[in-house]
Amino acid sequence: MRLAPSRLLLGLFCLLVAVWLVMPTLVIIPMSFNEKKSLAFPPSGFSWQWYANFFTNPDWLSSFFNSLRVAGLVAVAATLIGTLASLGLSRMKHSGAGLLRAILITPMIVPGVVLAIGIYAVYLDYQLVGTTTGFVIAHTMLAIPFVIIAVSASLEVFDARLETAAASLGANRFTTFRTVTLPLIAPGILSGLLFAFVTSFDEIIVALFITSPYLKTLPVQIFTSITRDADPTVTAVGTIIFIATTLIISAGLIISSKSTRS
Repeated sequence: MRLAPSRLLLGLFCLLVAVWLVMPTLVIIPMSFNEKKSLAFPPSGFSWQWYANFFTNPDWLSSFFNSLRVAGLVAVAATLIGTLASLGLSRMKHSGAGLLRAILITPMIVPGVVLAIGIYAVYLDYQLVGTTTGFVIAHTMLAIPFVIIAVSASLEVFDARLETAAASLGANRFTTFRTVTLPLIAPGILSGLLFAFVTSFDEIIVALFITSPYLKTLPVQIFTSITRDADPTVTAVGTIIFIATTLIISAGLIISSKSTRS
């Protein structure tokens, strides 16, 4: 079947936009194999040395594991809080629910620098700058909106009559939630957890304000390296993060779409 010219042009336009959006990110992949200590593009030669430097340099490894630890804690905390908040919002019937939802997703809308300055000012009083606790609290605040959006999407297609049916059969509220509600909204919860993890792992603006020489996350280490001596290791790290983040977010989108269709 022949495609209409308008549909063909629209598809071509979408393809060009996709290439325009993705191309700057894809440039770092060949740069990560540059043989010379340079960030020039196109690269010259081929070498794995920058990947080797990432896996052998203690500064890079420590920052990587710091990010993993913080992101893991944030994912759990944000998913728990965001899921409970979503359940509460879904059961609110008055007009205040919309206002409360808007407040809960505010960290997603407010400029990151504004949040970072406010968080830094508070952390100075409570000595949370450069601590794991400080990072987890700040990143959890930033990640909760993503969990609320993901879980709320699952709750929008959830049939509340199933809970009523379970209650009519003698199940209490906890049993109903565990055996009926939770399995049906699990894809949304898992999707929110993945987005929360990525949000924390990639976050740089707030991290720059609350970091310390004793605790650096991977994005902070990347920023420090690129501003200090233009170390090409950042391209290898960027490639690894790009691939990992793409896989995680794709998994989250697939899970969310399956949940919506079901």
